[in-house]
Formats: sequence, structure tokens, C-alpha cells
Amino acid sequence: MKLRQWSILLFLVMTITASAQNVNRFIKKPIPNQWEGFTEPNQNEENEVFQQTYPIDDQWWKSFGDSTLDSLIAFGVDQNFNVLTALNRMDMAKYGMRMARSAFFPTIGIGAGWNKEQSSGKINEQPQGRESYYNVGLNASWEIDVFGSIRNQYRAEKESFIASKEDYTAVMVSFSAQLATAYIGLRTSQQELVVIKKNLESQATVVKITEARYNAGLSSKLDVAQAKSVYYSTKASVPPIESNIAEYINTIAVLMGTYPQDMRDILEPIKAIPDYMEPVGVGIPADLIRRRPDIRSAERQVMAQAALYGASKSDLLPQFFIKGSAGFEAKNLKHFFNHKGFTYQIAPSINWTIFSGGKFYNATKQAKAQLEETINSYNQSVLTAIQETDNAMSGYKNYIKEIVALREVCLQGKEALELSIDLYKQGLSSFTNVVDAQRSLLTYQSQLVQAQGGSLLQLISLYQALGGGWDNLAN
Repeated sequence: MKLRQWSILLFLVMTITASAQNVNRFIKKPIPNQWEGFTEPNQNEENEVFQQTYPIDDQWWKSFGDSTLDSLIAFGVDQNFNVLTALNRMDMAKYGMRMARSAFFPTIGIGAGWNKEQSSGKINEQPQGRESYYNVGLNASWEIDVFGSIRNQYRAEKESFIASKEDYTAVMVSFSAQLATAYIGLRTSQQELVVIKKNLESQATVVKITEARYNAGLSSKLDVAQAKSVYYSTKASVPPIESNIAEYINTIAVLMGTYPQDMRDILEPIKAIPDYMEPVGVGIPADLIRRRPDIRSAERQVMAQAALYGASKSDLLPQFFIKGSAGFEAKNLKHFFNHKGFTYQIAPSINWTIFSGGKFYNATKQAKAQLEETINSYNQSVLTAIQETDNAMSGYKNYIKEIVALREVCLQGKEALELSIDLYKQGLSSFTNVVDAQRSLLTYQSQLVQAQGGSLLQLISLYQALGGGWDNLAN
């Protein structure tokens, strides 16, 4: 093979090598932010190992001191289908980013074949002829990213991938909150059932007292009827609560990715509501709000759309390509690699669309409008986060005040019932006072249980509104 032919092959190799080096330079080169309203936070590279881990370090549910809840979240996180779907979406975004990155590299192909053709003998009075030949060759094509179109496309996909990671974190936060909410609802309903059954025992005793006094001629049949009406009215409230308990178990089973019958043995035994009533001193500082994964995801979507806007502007400018090929052609295989059969082609080219009926111009305008839309979405996410955090804080504080008051009310209501029964036994008070005291005590105790459960639900909402918790952010 002659020196000239070797030089051409060497040139193609050097071109491909240079393109690979340019890839690394383009990937590592910091891309200017198209939207100046954001400061890009540090993020891990895309090749990190992704695992299903908890979205926060403090694991706020452990503050409730309930081992069953801890176990449910620990096992459910590996089986919840929403979490698994979020992982799949993150994988799709990762591969989409890698596909966009491949545009930095040249396209290289190799081909081989055999061609046989016959020419017409009725054109230009040339005799009819036949020929056949073999060919094999290497071809390459590379777009030189002069104006940053490929870089911006890659950056958009990278930002979308990081946004998918934030969406995964949001799903994890939501899963933890939903499971804890259903669990607290279950325990609250169970404690309501305990309150009702205790009151049923007390009311059954009162029914016996009225029957004894009626049989002794000390009271009228009206007292017995009133006592029984209170008893059966309380008993009628049991089925709806049992239905609520079954619904909560079903909800937890769905969140766990399993069937209700697999969870009943674990959840049906009655347990107390987690005893947690602590003051929470959290305002609404910007760093806590920005901890929310949905806000971080919205921020990344803005960055992705800004990159797409930059890419759309690059489409208005020329595109530069380098194409080349080298190979061999011969009619006979034994002459295939003869130096005379060597062929090559080097074809730098430029492509600039100077008229497209306004297609690229309007595409840029559309990308700009989409960028403004994502900015508005980001601002709305921030306002929503502030609203949810403030509502949860206010709700939690007021539930604490209600619990303190209801505990005192329950003590007084219990004492009022005992005194009314004693006075009734002595004939010093009408049975109406006993009925009123029974109903009031049941109402007070039920309200206390609901307030205890409600305070924990508000606390869960607060954790969720802050993106998981605040213990590791307070330092």
C-alpha cells in the first residue's frame, strides 16, 4: 500500500480519535445556565449506584416509637408499586440522557457487499456490458457542535434525569407519609372502639341499676327505657368503626404491595396510638422549603427547559459535518486488497437552513414560552410548599391545645357520671342527669382520641410538607 493511502487512513483514525477527545471536553465543559434565576446545586454524577433508600436521614416515623410502623415502612419501601414505578422512570431518564450524550461521538459503520450490474446498449450507441465487483469499507460521520445544539440537548436530558431522581424522592416521602397516615388512622379507630366498649360496659351496669330500682318500685319504666336507649345507641356506633378499621388495613396492604389477608394478623391486634406530643419549633426558612423534592424537581425542569431553549436557538445557525470513508473494491477477490483497489472519500460539509416557513423561528418562540411556563410552575410549587407547611404547623399546634383541654374535660366528665349515678341510687337526682353524663363522657373521650390521632396526622403532614423532616437541617 502506498504512502499516500496510509496517510489517508491515518487521517481518518486521527479524526475519530480527535472526536472522542472533543467528547470528553464537551461533557466536562461547564455549560452556562440559560436562566439566571437559579444557582445550580451540586448533584452526583449519573453513574452513581442507585438503590431504594429512604429519602431522608432522620426517619421521622421512628420518633413515634412504634416498632410495627417502623417495620411496615422498612418492608413496604421494597414492594410499593409507586416506588418501583418511580425507579423505572428514573432508569428511563438515565438512558435518555446517555442517548443524548452519544451525539457527541461520530457515527462509524462498516459495510461489505457484492454488486452485479448490466448497462443498456441503447444509450449513446454504447455496447451492452456487464460487470460485478466486491467492496468493503469503513465510513464515519461526525457533527461538529460549533453552536452548542448537542451540548444543550444533552444538558436538557441530564437535568431531566436529575429531576427524575427528585421525583423518586418525592414518591418516597409520599409513600412514608401515606403509610404512616393510614397506620395512625387504624390505631385511632381501634382506640375509638376501645372507648366505645368501655362505655358499653359502664352503660350496661347502669341498665342493671335501673332495672333493679324498677323491680323494687323505686323508679319508673322510663328510666329503664332511657338507659337501654343510651346503651343500644352506643352499640350501634361499633359497626361503622369496625368498617373503618377494615378499610385502613386494606389501604396499608395496597401500600405494602400485598393482599389484605396477609396483613390482618399483624394489624388487627389493638395497639395504642403512639404517644407523641412535643412542641415543634419550625418556621418557614427558604432552605427548608427548598428541601422539598417537588421544588427541586421543578427547579431542574426549569434548567432542562432553558437548555432546550438554547438548543432551539442553535437550530437557526449552520451545522457542520465531517464525513469520510475508506475501503477496497475489486472485481476479483484475489485482487481485493491490492493497492489499486483502495478507495477513500473525505467530505466536510455545512448545512444551513435559510428558509423553513418560520418553523425554526416559531420553535424557538415555543421553547421560550415553555420555559416561562416551567418558571411559573416552580414559583407555584414554592407558594404551595409555604401554604402546606404553615397549615400543618398551625393544625398541629391547635391540636395540642385541644388535647390538653379535652384531657381535663374527660376527667370532669368521668367524675360527673360517677356523681350522677350515686345521687340517682340515693334517689336525690333524676335519671336524666345520668343519661346526659353518659352521653357527654362518651363524646369527650371520643373527641380526645380523635384529637390525639389528628395531631399525629398533622405532624405527618408537616414532615411531608418539609420534604421529610428537619432534624438534620436544624444544625
